[in-house]
Amino acid sequence: MQLEEFLEKSAQSLPNKIAVIVGEQRWTYSAIDSQCNRVARMLAEQGVKRSDRVIISLENSIECVISIFAALKAGATFVVLNSGTKPDKLTYIVNDCTAAALITESARLNSLRNAGCNIPAVVLMPENILDERGSVEPLPKCGIDMDLAALIYTSGSTGKPKGVMLTHHNMVSAATSITTYLENTPDDIILNVLPLAFTYGLGQLLMVCKLGATLVLEKAFTYPAAVLDRLVKERVTGFPIVPTISSILLQMDLSGWDLSRLRYITNAGAALPGNHISQLRRTLPWVKLFLMYGLTECKRVTYLPPDQIDIRPLSVGKGMPNEEVYIVDEHGRRVGPGVVGELVIRGANVMKGYWRMPEETDRVLRPGEFPWERVLYSGDLFRTDDEGYLYFVGRKDDIIKTRGEKVSPKEVEEILYSFKGVAEAAVIGVPDSILGSAIKAIVVPQEGCKLSEREILRHCAQNLEDFAVPRVVEIRETLPRTATGKIAKRELTLS
Repeated sequence: MQLEEFLEKSAQSLPNKIAVIVGEQRWTYSAIDSQCNRVARMLAEQGVKRSDRVIISLENSIECVISIFAALKAGATFVVLNSGTKPDKLTYIVNDCTAAALITESARLNSLRNAGCNIPAVVLMPENILDERGSVEPLPKCGIDMDLAALIYTSGSTGKPKGVMLTHHNMVSAATSITTYLENTPDDIILNVLPLAFTYGLGQLLMVCKLGATLVLEKAFTYPAAVLDRLVKERVTGFPIVPTISSILLQMDLSGWDLSRLRYITNAGAALPGNHISQLRRTLPWVKLFLMYGLTECKRVTYLPPDQIDIRPLSVGKGMPNEEVYIVDEHGRRVGPGVVGELVIRGANVMKGYWRMPEETDRVLRPGEFPWERVLYSGDLFRTDDEGYLYFVGRKDDIIKTRGEKVSPKEVEEILYSFKGVAEAAVIGVPDSILGSAIKAIVVPQEGCKLSEREILRHCAQNLEDFAVPRVVEIRETLPRTATGKIAKRELTLS
């Protein structure tokens, strides 16, 4: 199966159902499908052919939705980038993937030219995407499910951005597994504030089209009250969040909104702090909370069933359907419960590799236990409990070595979050001539709260081993973030 068939099949079976709501616009499946066919023909007429790369640099919008499926219908590979991507990074990606087409705002073209971008032959603007004409015949089908559907570029926080190669089969498999454990149905209405350039946000669109459900697409979470108003008005049943969003929500009085229609909340992108989990459970006891862990290289890895949250709230669960995960030591041997090691993933959702980076690919895709496979080494450290539930320890590269001991930043962050008045926290290692690395904690207070560095350090000393207590605490108003809402620890390290 190819990814665009999600849309096509829903357009055939549910032509008049509302597929996407953007602002006051309400788009049916048949209307979207027709517009995608028209734009796909525009791309083909201008030379875009099977396997060519089409870059889409637009904010969350119906034009972005149409562009994604139009590229697929043209047999191409889509590359969705955040609309705020800096010209130098966008230029690097355009040149790196030798894009055949670019869909973006006209204002961006001059800045790209000035940055040395090899502008593709085909450039479409949002105003060219929408047309009121009737149905348009689709292009003849080309390609098979092992062809690339998408190149998803990583943030590049540790070097140049890497293009993750995902096939139709990869993405169809991931969407199937996720909608299975979330128990999604065509009656679901999912509100998405996450960028479609973020695999978590993109996944909401693909899941909706697979099911024939409805997506309420917001540009961002800049105005939380307005988003909650929309959530109530559209009778939303599913709401994907990241820790930044939960931090904001939990500082609001949610009793002013009728959220009774909300069936589930998901969290991915970064681990949800333990106190956020408990507060959400108390505030929205009828809502199922799915804690998840994933990687761009395979979309999603694990989920914790909601009935396990009160039992093991710090776990990210087990591998999702049609996937196997296990933990290995530094020699690649499986380890037992309680032993920290690297998480390995095998399944149909695992990427084919990094675009034109064979050495980087070989570093993470290695021979598995069977002669026909390569499995994904995540670069993340985990342990399991006696029942096989997984617990995230930290990135291998993030582990802080201090006083001859190894410290997980996440362990220290959990203690910081348990201190009353802390809204957000980040822990990093900083060079120290005596300790090797010293632990530094950066915290953001909740609105209206005053925090004391001395009291925070005392709290850490009472709850952590001596070597894990931060050497210094810094209080800031905000923390730097990546385009996907994660705390940008690399910027903290460099500051």
